[in-house]
Amino acid sequence: MNHIEVNHINKKYEQFQLSNVSFTVPAGCIVGFIGENGAGKTTTIKSILNCIMINQGEIKLFGKPISNEIKEEIGVVFDQNFFYEGLSAKDIDLILKNTYKHWDSQLFYQYCTDWELPINQAMKQLSKGMKMKVSIAAALAHHPKLLILDEATSGLDPISRNDILDIFLDFIQDEDHSIFFSSHITSDLEKIADRIIFIHKGKILFEKDKDELKDNYGVLKTQNEEILKDAHKLRLMRNTFGCEYLIDNRQEIHQAYPEAVCDPISIDDLMVFYVKGDELA
Repeated sequence: MNHIEVNHINKKYEQFQLSNVSFTVPAGCIVGFIGENGAGKTTTIKSILNCIMINQGEIKLFGKPISNEIKEEIGVVFDQNFFYEGLSAKDIDLILKNTYKHWDSQLFYQYCTDWELPINQAMKQLSKGMKMKVSIAAALAHHPKLLILDEATSGLDPISRNDILDIFLDFIQDEDHSIFFSSHITSDLEKIADRIIFIHKGKILFEKDKDELKDNYGVLKTQNEEILKDAHKLRLMRNTFGCEYLIDNRQEIHQAYPEAVCDPISIDDLMVFYVKGDELA
């Protein structure tokens, strides 16, 4: 079952639009959503949550249009704190336990204890990282099946980020759970994501399994643009030392040309190739 189905959605603003965006988030899967600033990640997430109205297309959560009943199954964390700044974690617990049917105060306070969060201090007195942890605790405390995260690890130090990522991995052990995770910290996605979706200027450029990117994609470095005719060259970037090609058959090239310099590719490098590189036929 797909927990999220986005089918050919369009959303038009004066200077930006989502164009024919389609993808799925299967149950039991962590899907990383990447793209540069202004690419359309937050607009897509707000469309999924029905925070903004789309112009065309269809969005389904758990096979149905979004409703208050379905919202019970979703935990959401945005990159900014959306709780009133005068509220404390204790206040948030009092409010949300009357909002969600399955709110678990014990679990919420356990997260606060584990992360050393002061439950009586107002949000305005907390650091950005602490505010993010309160938001994550609140998103998890009503036992959702789907987490939708928009830069949920931003503002956290490396140790805290690692702890949060471990919680997300534990969350996904139940194959009826899933995570849709937008992040600029691509190392987080390299650690936990199963699939990667790349959006650029409001359009989906690709949707790939992370293992396929890790095993097959690479950077082929050469001073001669005409060599290695059998390389599946997708993008080209030139520099003072020669050429770098984005390819999707790195293992084949290693076997056919052991002397060729063909490095694995990171998600960051992949984004740079697609945004800055020349497209090849």
